[in-house]
Formats: sequence, C-alpha cells, structure tokens
Amino acid sequence: MRFLPSQEMSMTKEATIEQAAIDWLTDLGYTHVNGSTLPQNANEVVLKDQLLAFIKKQYPQLPSELQAVAVAEFANTKGADLLYRNRDFHLKLTKGLDFEYKDAHKQDKAVHIYPIDFQHPENNTFWCVNQFSIVGKNKRRPDIIIYINGLPLVVFELKNWFDENTNIAEALNQIGHYTKDIPQLFEYNMLTIISDGNEAQHGMFNAKSEWYAAWKSIDGTTLVDDDFQMHTLLFGLFPKERLLNYIKNFIFFEDHNGTLIKKGAKYHQFFGVNFAVEAAKKAIKPFGDGRIGVIWHTQGSGKSISMAIYAGILRSLPELKNPTIVVQVDRSDLDFQLYENFVLAKDLVGDVQHADSTDDLRRLLSTGSGGVIFTTIEKFRLKMGNDEKLGEIEHPILSERENIIVMADEAHRTQYGLLSGFASNLRKALPNASFIGFTGTPVDSKDADTQEVFGETIHVYDIKQAVEDKATVPIYYEPRLAKLHLSNENIDQDVDAITIDEEDASNLKWAAIEDAAGSAERVAKIAADILNHFKNRTDTLPGKAMVVCMSRRNSVKMYDALTALEGCPEVAVVMTGNISKDPIEWNPHIRTQDATEALKKRFRNSKDTLEIVIVRDMWLTGFDAPCVHTMYVDKVMKGHSLMQAITRTNRVFKDKPSGVIVDYIGIGDQLKTATNKYTGSGGKGEPTIDMRQALEMFYNQVIICKSLLGENIDYSHWKGLRDNDKMLLVRSALSRIIKFDEVANQYMLEEKKLTGLLSIVKSQPEIQDFAIDVLFAQHLSKAIRNAKSVKSGKRNAANEVKELISRSIESDDIIDVFAMAGIERADISILDETFLLGAKKDKDSMAIKIELLKNILKDEVKLRMPKNIKKYTSLKEEIEKVIERYHLNAIDSYTAIAELVHRAQEMQDEDKRKSELGLSDEELAFYDIIAAKKEIINESGPIQNVVHAVVKAVKSNLQIDWMNKEDAKAAIRLAVKKELRGKVSISELNGILQEIMEQAEGQFSEWRA
Repeated sequence: MRFLPSQEMSMTKEATIEQAAIDWLTDLGYTHVNGSTLPQNANEVVLKDQLLAFIKKQYPQLPSELQAVAVAEFANTKGADLLYRNRDFHLKLTKGLDFEYKDAHKQDKAVHIYPIDFQHPENNTFWCVNQFSIVGKNKRRPDIIIYINGLPLVVFELKNWFDENTNIAEALNQIGHYTKDIPQLFEYNMLTIISDGNEAQHGMFNAKSEWYAAWKSIDGTTLVDDDFQMHTLLFGLFPKERLLNYIKNFIFFEDHNGTLIKKGAKYHQFFGVNFAVEAAKKAIKPFGDGRIGVIWHTQGSGKSISMAIYAGILRSLPELKNPTIVVQVDRSDLDFQLYENFVLAKDLVGDVQHADSTDDLRRLLSTGSGGVIFTTIEKFRLKMGNDEKLGEIEHPILSERENIIVMADEAHRTQYGLLSGFASNLRKALPNASFIGFTGTPVDSKDADTQEVFGETIHVYDIKQAVEDKATVPIYYEPRLAKLHLSNENIDQDVDAITIDEEDASNLKWAAIEDAAGSAERVAKIAADILNHFKNRTDTLPGKAMVVCMSRRNSVKMYDALTALEGCPEVAVVMTGNISKDPIEWNPHIRTQDATEALKKRFRNSKDTLEIVIVRDMWLTGFDAPCVHTMYVDKVMKGHSLMQAITRTNRVFKDKPSGVIVDYIGIGDQLKTATNKYTGSGGKGEPTIDMRQALEMFYNQVIICKSLLGENIDYSHWKGLRDNDKMLLVRSALSRIIKFDEVANQYMLEEKKLTGLLSIVKSQPEIQDFAIDVLFAQHLSKAIRNAKSVKSGKRNAANEVKELISRSIESDDIIDVFAMAGIERADISILDETFLLGAKKDKDSMAIKIELLKNILKDEVKLRMPKNIKKYTSLKEEIEKVIERYHLNAIDSYTAIAELVHRAQEMQDEDKRKSELGLSDEELAFYDIIAAKKEIINESGPIQNVVHAVVKAVKSNLQIDWMNKEDAKAAIRLAVKKELRGKVSISELNGILQEIMEQAEGQFSEWRA
C-alpha cells in the first residue's frame, strides 16, 4: 500500500505512527500479532516455541532432544556485558552452529544449523508484535518488536507526531532506559528504529544520536527526500529478503582493545555494495570480462566499511568457491590504515593476511586457498638480477584462478600502466582476476579511461548527499592570504632541488616557493594567526587541528614558531626522516613506526592533550580522526590530493557542525577545479563552502527572522536594557507570534538555522553589527519553546555558542587580505552590468559574481599573454612569475574584486577597440605591429585588410610542433612575404617580417590542429 502525503497525514491523525508502521509491515507480508495474546513468560523475550517449530521444519533429521538443545544454544548468550552478549548472539545467528548426532542407524552425523534461513525468506515466520510487556529491572512495553522465527531482532520506539511534548530524541532516550530496565531484549537486537512520525531513523541500540540516520531510498537509485520517512524506511529496508541480507551481511562489531563498537551500514552502503555484488556475478570470468566497476563514495562516508562488507559477502558466495580477495593500494600509509579497518571487521571478512614483501606476496597468491590479502601495488615489481642471475623481464604468472577479485582502493594513476609498470605486472601475475575500484574522489579522466580499467560506475554517493544525510559534515573555506616574498636574491645560484609532489616536477620553482613560504617573518605571522584562530574556535567547539606545510623544513619552522607562543597547546610534527641527511635539530620530530602509531592514537583521542599536528604529506590520506575540525593550509595542492586532504575535517563527531579549511597560500582556484571534477564525474555538491557565501547566508537568515516578527518590535537598544525590560520586550514579541502556530514553529526553525550559521561565521568581524539580532532571536525562540512545551528534537550543535553569545560575540583579529595584497577596497557594484550577467536573478549572488569575475580575469590574462612574447631571461624572473601566479590564484577567486574594478574599464576599452576595428583576439596583436608601421605600408584600404591577410597566411601554414621545424617556419615566412610584397618596400620587409614571426612564435607556439 502506498499513501500520498495527504493520506499519510489523515491516517496519522486518526490513529498513530505505530498503527501506520504495523499497516505497512503487514503490506510487506509480516503477520501482526498482539503481544498480550502470547502465552509467554514475561521475563523471557525469545518465543522458544516459534524457534523450535522452525528448527523442526528446517532440520527434521535431527533427534527431537537435539532440536531442543539447539533452541537453548541460540537463546542463551555469553558475555560479561550486554554488548558482548549481543555479539555472541549475532555470530551464532549469522554463522550458525555445528551439531553432531547419531542417525537411526547409529551412524555419526554432523549438521550446521542456522536459526534463520537467509537464502529463502519464505521459510521463516516474520511477526510484527506490539503490546508485548517484558519484565526486568522494571516492566516495560516497547512499541513494536519484529520477531523472526521467535527471535526479537528489531525494536521500534515511536512517538506521536502530534504530541508537542515529545520528539525523536526522546524515543532514543527511551531506548537507553530499556537497555537498563529490560536488557534481555537487547541481547538479541540487530536493529533499532526510532521515530516521532515526522522523522524516522535506524541505528544500533547502543549508538549515540549522531549515528542514527534516515533511510532515503526504496530502490537504491532514486532518493526520496520529501516522503514520509517511516514509509521509505520500511519499504526500503524491511522487505523480507532485504532485512535478512542486512542482518547477515551489514552489521558487525569492532574490538578496540576490549571495547566493542557495533556498526551497521547506512542506505548508500547497503545499496552500493549489493549493486557491486550483482556486478561481480556478471563480470567475473568466464562469465564476463573481469571489469566489475567503480564505487564512488565520497571521502568520510564509510568507504572502508563498504569495502570490508563487500569482501565478506564475496567470500560467502557459494558460486565463487572460496575466492581470494586482493586489496590493493598505491601507498603503504593507505595500506596500513585500510588493513587495520579490515582487521577490526574480522567478524565479516575473517582472517586477513598482509604481504610484507614481494616474495611474501608471491607466496600468498600462489597458494590455492582463498582469503583476503593486503598489498601495495609496488610489490608487483620485477626482481632485479645479480652477477649470477639475470633480472626478470616479465612478471611470472602467480595464479590463473578465476575466483580472484582485486579491490583497488583510491585507484588513480597507479592503476593505469597497463602496457608497462606495476599495473601491467599485476594483470600478468593474475591473468584471470576481476577488478573493482573503490574511490572517495573522482578518478581523473586525464590519467586514463576508468571504464577501460574497471568498468562502469556502479554507485555514486556524492558530497552533497553525504552532507544532507549527515554522513559527513560540511566543509567551509576561509581564505586568509599570507603573501609570499622572494627572500633569496641569488636564487639562480643557490637553489637546491627538493622533493615535492609529483604533480609538479618543476623542483626549482618549488624550491623558491618553499624558500619564500618559510621566511621567518611570514611563518611567525601565520603561527600567531593559527593560534589565535584555533583558540577562538575551540572556545566554543572543542576539537583538534592539522597544519599542512609545504615541506619538512617549513613544518619544523612552523612548530618552532607555534610552540614559542604563549598559551600554545601541545603540538607535534609528523614527518618522515633521513638521519644521514636531515639536520640534527630535526631529530625530535623523527619517530619509529611504533612511536608514530602511538602518536596517531593520541591525536585521535579527543580527550588527549595533543591538539595540533603539523604535516606535509603524512596523515593527509587514509587517516581518520573525527575530532579534527580545522585544517590550516600553507601548501599548494590540487586534484584528488587536495580533496583527500581537506576531507580530514568532514568526519561526524559529537556536536561538530562542520570542518573549516583556513587557506594561507591560495588554493581557492584548485578547489574550484577539483569541484569541477566532482560534478563532471556525476557527483553533486562542492567540497567547501566559501566563507563569503556563509556570511551571505547568515545575513539572509537575520532578515528572515526579523521579517517573521512584524513591525513595532524594536530591540535595537537590547544591550542597554535592564533584565526586567528585556523580559517585557520578549514577552511582547511572544504575545504576537505565539498566536499563529505556523509562524511560531517557523520562527523556531529559522532561529535554529541562524545559530547554526553563527558557529561558522563567528570569527568574521562583519557579524558584530548583527549581535543584537542574534541575541534577541535566541531569547525569543527559547521563550516560544517554553510556551509551547516543545523540546529540541535534535542536538543543537551550537549550545555552547548560545551560552557565550548571551555575553558577547567576539571575533578574531582577521588578516586583511586586501591590505596584504597592497590593493584598495572597492565596491563591486560599480562594475558594468554586462560583467554581472545573470547575477541579479539570484538574491544570494555572491558565488555567481565571484565565478563571473574569475572568468573575466582569465579572459583579460589570456588577452595580454600573446603580447608577452619575450622569454624569461633568468631563472629569478621565472620564479617571480610563479609566485605572482599563486598570489593571483588566491586573489582571483576571493579577494581580487578591487583589482578587477581597476581593470574593468581597460577591458571594456579593449573590447570596444576590437569591435570598432573588426578584429578578432588573435588579430589584435598583429594589428598593433602593422599599425605601428603604417607610414611604410603602401595600402589604399584599411590596415585591417592587411592584418586579416597576414594572420590568415600565418595560420594556414601552421602545423604540429612547427617551431622546431625550419621548413615550417620558412613556409610561414614565404606566405607572409607574399601578402606584404608590393605593400612594403624590400628594405623594410625583413624588419616587419621578424616582428610578425616573433609574435607568431609567442602566440601560436603550442598550436594544435
């Protein structure tokens, strides 16, 4: 049965959300049973008669006494506490138990028994039971219990949608009380559902509220955002075969040194993995071509868990006949992190083996047994020769089995050397293996054709959806440009090549940038700003931070500068070391692997005093520390490396509302480029939200709150009022707004949004002007809640901010990026409207304006570049140009508005001149050359006619790599001479021809057909 929203509303008024859930479960084939009619001992929760009936039907060959023993084995759990007993039952439920017996002929027999038939849902009994009282420490009656074969596997706690005194948070709180009052029920609990009618969420019974989530799809491909959440949850997860699949394959326990954590998959993991399982069945040889596909689940949304679940399901598929799963990564740090996650999920995947060397890998893959093997791709190397033996020229075949699946984590460049290299060796070693890629970032299309390597995209879970689902928190971007100065005047002679990201091989350029970035004055300024920003942020939101520096040298400099400041918390540098080359002063920062792992555990612990780590590359990928909420970036990054780095801040953690990226070097444009890769690959949502955009949202939210008040409510003198006058003013506003439920509810919702935005923009000085608006809105909202007896339905991420805001709104002494860039402030409104086409259609148009202005600047630079045809005369000049470009990268997107204003008129003049002359962009530079010599040109018509002919002559004779071909250059000279012959004297021809050729070389040097 499917209800329209209006029908749902009516139905819920007539009955309750409990009855609605029962009706929908009945539609799904569940049998509704009134618990008060069950002949059951109130102290017991397992319906043993039902379980015994199932075992008798399923295993009729067992002697009756053994059938009774089996019931007792499944009903009795072992463990020191509730969670351990729950795990003990889960393992017996999903993996079954072995029983031995003698048949009628006294022959020894053995049988493996499951209390549920997972393969054939129709063989089980599904009961939806309500009104069932259970006696423990206290007598309690959960709203609904789902019994499968007499086992109470799912508990629903539901609150009435129309009871203003209750909400979903209270439903979860009640579950907590149940675990104390009737713990025997939760020994068997696989899944808990909480709902207040409006919201419906699923989770593990012992989890906190941030780990409960809505189920947003019924079919796994279409998201349902505006439906009745309970309907989507039930029809998306509770069809019988799906619920059994979820219980068996998508729930597991992690053992962290004796502390158990129970985890269950979210909807995107459930559907993504199941789609991948079906894809594997079709793709695995000899049925398919071995290309299973790609799972793209954005950073922080549980990709490692999905991989572990997927491996566990593949291992259990009978048609794969005990497969070998090779989990392959491209770096050892990723390898170790993912390996740890798989080991923690051993309930699902079983024992995991780690290849420690090339020989170890070859030994593991040469055996015929299945299992999970971890390796880095570089272990598929060829063996080198020696004096007695030649080296390998081709990788040997290690196994020709067809049930080998290679799971590539973060598959990027290393996957695409299919003709030579490690990827080629891997395929030669395992010629019949099948491949699936798991990635948190889109694979760069420039590196290779992803479809050729892995196959079609199986499932996408993008940034936008992850943030909406609260699977990750949003990331905000705050540019705080710290200008680079070239301190080494003798750069040509003194620069030393340094190791830097392979994304830019120009080591000399990077050395100069590193030198400038590490200047003592600049580092000291940034360190002071970081400490000030971090203290302000942690005053209201406890958490930790990462500082990303350009090099190990600069990381140490930053450490020294930070720790020299008064009030600095504990800081550590995390970096690799080379004791034969590194300065002795770096020794305290060089650690063994064990010491680094110990440091990692400290940093992950939100209560540990280690609050800031400084890194260059380490811990920027494959590292999760949910308590990290801020990253300070002083290193140029791009592409997937940038995306992986910034998403260290997007993990869900307690009341953490967001992550913040503070940019000192100018990565704004790189973020935009990375965003384009996300949206171009089928995903939605930007990786960060610009702080300017956040401020615009904050301003708009203030306006919305004020508009709901109506007129005649003047709180402008709020801070000067006595407490009793404040109360009278709030009372006056309350009297107006409480009359209309819709308006009052809307006001509470809008104030919540306002306070949420406040926690993001709190450090911005502009919000000082709106402090009174926020104070009054919060006081009035609280008064409305008290008057209506409505309690907050969700944790307020800004509770601490609310307490502080009642005293004052404080802000950082923010670096003025305009002043630092040496430019004057300007009002963007004076730009010609043609530059802001479309922006006026959007009230919140800052993002559109920035994008348009950025494009204008790029066009302006492109226009001037053809005129700059002189090559750099020294390395120093080239380095200065690189540094200038990085300044423009930052200013371009976020702070160049003033500079653009100065240039706008000039650009308009250039456009006007081109239009009047009837010339193209390509022709304008040639026009300037020819027009400068018009007195020597014998042409009755306009000079433009000569320009058109000359440019056509040049372009008609261009060919690939023409600048390195003398014949090609000669052909161009000849063509231009023909056009100028008769128009220019022989004595002047060579001079003007030389300038035209220089311009052609500068303008068309990289010409492509």
